Amino acid sequence: MSWNDLRKGRVSEPQREYFITFVCKNRDSIFTQHNLANIFCQALLLNEIECDCKWLTWVLMPDHFHGQLQLGDKCTLSQVIKHLKGLSARNINLCCNRKSQIWQQSYFDRALRQTEDRKQIARYIVANPLRKNIVTSIGHYPYWNSVYL
Repeated sequence: MSWNDLRKGRVSEPQREYFITFVCKNRDSIFTQHNLANIFCQALLLNEIECDCKWLTWVLMPDHFHGQLQLGDKCTLSQVIKHLKGLSARNINLCCNRKSQIWQQSYFDRALRQTEDRKQIARYIVANPLRKNIVTSIGHYPYWNSVYL
């Protein structure tokens, strides 16, 4: 699916919740390096502050990111994602003394309906390392968080 196809019908509404996925360039597994994963996690916290949003549930996988995002009133969905991807890429490149593209250009989003079970969505997101057989217990995986679990 092309980047333009992903943008068709994209709506950004303040206070709305979204399921978000974005992927590393060429599906590179850069987040197997703990220092780079920690840089991303720090960027996630700054993203919440600077973009007035809340990552309700998230998991950072070796080659991609899934999250449940609640927008605030300050930034659009595109601005939040652009900020997070840009900040994390810049800080990772500074750490590694390089100038590489970290993320693929596009991202997937789906606006959540009021009737959808947030805990079920959170469990699905957080269970990613289990489904990929990275760990046998989510307690052994350090790069996730959820307000629901």
